[in-house]
Amino acid sequence: MNRFKHLALFCSFSLFQLWTGASGSFANIPEDVPGQTGWTFGALPAISYNSDLGFQYGGLVNLYYFGDGSSYPGYMHSIYAEFSRYTKGSGINRLFYDSEYLIPNIRVTADFGYFTDKALDFYGFNGYNSIYFENWEDDSHDDYRSRMFYRHERNMLRMTLDFQGQISGRELRWVGGIGLLKNSIGPVDIDALNKGEDEEDQLPGHDEVMGLYDRYVNWGIISSEEKDGGSANHFKAGLVYDTRDNEPNPMSGMWSEAVIFTAPGFMGNGNFSFSRIALTHRQYFTIIENDLSFAYRLKYQGTLWGDVPFFMLPYMISSFSPDANTDGLGGSKTIRGVLRNRVVGDATAFGNFELRWKFYRLVLFNQNIYLALNSFIDAGQVVSKKRIDVPDNAEFHAFYNEGEDSLHLTMGGGFRIAMNENFILALDYGHPLDKRDGSGGLYVGLNYLF
Repeated sequence: MNRFKHLALFCSFSLFQLWTGASGSFANIPEDVPGQTGWTFGALPAISYNSDLGFQYGGLVNLYYFGDGSSYPGYMHSIYAEFSRYTKGSGINRLFYDSEYLIPNIRVTADFGYFTDKALDFYGFNGYNSIYFENWEDDSHDDYRSRMFYRHERNMLRMTLDFQGQISGRELRWVGGIGLLKNSIGPVDIDALNKGEDEEDQLPGHDEVMGLYDRYVNWGIISSEEKDGGSANHFKAGLVYDTRDNEPNPMSGMWSEAVIFTAPGFMGNGNFSFSRIALTHRQYFTIIENDLSFAYRLKYQGTLWGDVPFFMLPYMISSFSPDANTDGLGGSKTIRGVLRNRVVGDATAFGNFELRWKFYRLVLFNQNIYLALNSFIDAGQVVSKKRIDVPDNAEFHAFYNEGEDSLHLTMGGGFRIAMNENFILALDYGHPLDKRDGSGGLYVGLNYLF
């Protein structure tokens, strides 16, 4: 039996439109397409099944206001809501608002979310230094331990309010924001996941198999002060330089930013006070006008000062994030095909290199639709390791190698359906070139990666 069994990922019953960014210039839009005015919306249900988490139910809706249509395909206001839940407790509850018109010349982005994850990936620290035993999760293999061996539970409350204002035209902007972030961490609730399962499908209890997270706590690598989670209430400040011709899928221009994320002790963060920086450069090139482009993204993220709790090391920092998932490196938003949170350290760097081809366009029910394919190479690694006080424990060395991390590399491709240049249904598959990163990942969601 596979580690996870999926009956369906997403089922789409309606045409749709998507949030991807603010209004702006859209120079690569063909001139003969109809515009949009007033309110429009798009919706997708979320229906899936996971053998450990249960059935997923819920969906998402995105409302757009285009006003008199003069800003199309840029919107004036976007309201995004996503509510989905697995029957055994995991879920996403999120509201997101974005506009450049609420306050003139100021982009306002507000995000409120509560995320419950009964089985969050945890593979240790410093990339390949942490040894991954794939067969231990495979219940059809003789070496099987538990499908939850590399998992722990996390509930996260996230509230952010971000602003961007002009320094020199639309291109050079300042970034400022404030956020409240609360993580509650603990071992996987095995009893809850076993409820209602046949005996042969039940997970072994903690008294039978101790997972990696519990071992790190027992070894003192994850301290008693951070093992249950905590707050990372923070300020954000930075600069953005943005010349993209189209935020949802640029054909030319660049988007670079430097953002500092500071979580001081006086904001209720306990003994953890720290500051981190994220440097990101994205650039876009037209190969065939309107249809074929090349895009790449380079990102570095590291600690400036302070003591970063383990649960904040994978947290991806940016000027703002349209995504519910802010974890990395590894997974759908960073290195596609690598296990989520496989590459965690004090500082990390990664890159994405992608060809995008819009191969078919049509107008259906007065809505502008295009179909697109993409192929990509993703890569990343730990460039500064998290310091570990190595315990005097022979068992620990069976899980950890000394030395430097090396490049985690994947290749893959995807498919896009876009409507009105804003709502983009995305499917990607990435395959790692090293089996220590897993066996690949299939991702169904929204948006281009960057």
